[in-house]
Amino acid sequence: MKKKIILFDTTLRDGEQSLKSNLNNKKKIEIALALESMGIDIIEVGFPISSPADYQTSKQISQIIKNSKLCGLARCKEKDIDMVYQSLKNSNNFRIHIFLATSPIHIITKLKTTLNKVIEKISFMIKYARKYTDDIEFSCEDGSRTPINDLCLVVQTAINAGATTINIPDTVGYMFPQEYYNIISYLKKKIDNIDKCIISVHTHNDLGMAVGNAITAINAGARQIEGTINGIGERAGNCALEEVIMALYTRKNINFFTNINYNKIYNTSKIVSRICNIPLSIHKPIVGSNAFSHSSGIHQDGMIKNKKTYEILNPENIGLSKTEFNLTSKSGRAAVKFHMDLMGYKKNTYNINKLYNDFIKLADKKGQIFNYDLESLAFNNEIDNNTDYYSLKYFNVQSNSNISIATLKLTCGKLIKLEAATGLGPVDAIYKTIIRITNYNIKLIKYILIAKNHTEKSIGEVNIKIQYKKKIFNGIGLSKDIIKASVIAIINCLNNIWRSDQVQKNILKNQ
Repeated sequence: MKKKIILFDTTLRDGEQSLKSNLNNKKKIEIALALESMGIDIIEVGFPISSPADYQTSKQISQIIKNSKLCGLARCKEKDIDMVYQSLKNSNNFRIHIFLATSPIHIITKLKTTLNKVIEKISFMIKYARKYTDDIEFSCEDGSRTPINDLCLVVQTAINAGATTINIPDTVGYMFPQEYYNIISYLKKKIDNIDKCIISVHTHNDLGMAVGNAITAINAGARQIEGTINGIGERAGNCALEEVIMALYTRKNINFFTNINYNKIYNTSKIVSRICNIPLSIHKPIVGSNAFSHSSGIHQDGMIKNKKTYEILNPENIGLSKTEFNLTSKSGRAAVKFHMDLMGYKKNTYNINKLYNDFIKLADKKGQIFNYDLESLAFNNEIDNNTDYYSLKYFNVQSNSNISIATLKLTCGKLIKLEAATGLGPVDAIYKTIIRITNYNIKLIKYILIAKNHTEKSIGEVNIKIQYKKKIFNGIGLSKDIIKASVIAIINCLNNIWRSDQVQKNILKNQ
């Protein structure tokens, strides 16, 4: 019979601690709602005693969230415990999470006390908290560096006092998986009444072991995993819950399950990334932009024949629409043909050998190739793909606090056109001026500014995506002046759109 793993999310508490500025009520509520929608079992909403804002936010969230259990953090102090209760008492289901350090380095140098006094305080405070709820979690801060017999005494005391969940944190990310396994296993064997509580683990990623340690702890008998979305948190971060979730889902043979709505994972990850202003690494497992992307020709060929050759997860499971094949000079003939098939072009309508040879030449110059580039190579024999129809002659942008005015002069084939427009900011003004010049019904759907270095001579790179006739076109602009980089990026897109239009005209002409 499969065993349920309880997922305890601390994005709003431990995750927020790592941010340069605190999240406001609205942002925390948005994250809490996303976590509830994703199916997280327990949401740690904050540390209510730490600030009036944290208390108020915890209280507000407790009135909104209905399906996930809410939890607040407290030190081993009556006032902390009282504040957690006051902030969460309106919730249908809440937990008080109490912690105290148990390792020698913390007891001696930070707390300046003894293990016996720590144990006395733990017992008293758990009993004190039970007047508010029977759902008490106790965390042995720095538990992984606590001598095992001392840890047994602490855990035994906490259970006897009434704690129903015992958390053994690897607070500084020090453990290797086998060591962590041994700790959990020893507690399971040594403590007589261990079956009266759920063992939880809270792992940090200082040595890159957070997810591995969490999975190992499950195998040793832990039934609750604490972590954050995207692995955000103190120092190198926490265990990334989405990674644990999908590891358990993918390796079904290990006999565990969660109650997660898997198709909400990607959206929740994006919400946390946006609100916390922490961009995801492209190689971030599960949710990184490269996680379901394939560039090697050998890999792409294998994927076309059978997705399972190089993809152990289905992107649709986490709420992504499809796998991506990056078309580069490393892509093979099979990938080029696959993209042409996706666009609906039959193999007898173009010469695959010529197309592939032209594709390699363009990819060596340009880098990444898009579908509209393939169309242009396949059907635009009279168009030079290195020649631009649109080019910049002159631009000027003036802005104040309310509005911007952009003036652009473009070469459009053999014509030169001059237009101006107003907008809510420089990019909006440029975008509207471009529409006046080209009459293209375009929609700017993505705008990313990247600083290539951090000196006074830094170059700005602007990446944009524009939608035109249900197709997505990409453009890149580079300049020390970010406004000029924006203009160049949009013009880059315009040339791609113009070539795509020429392709469709050529196809219609030859039918």
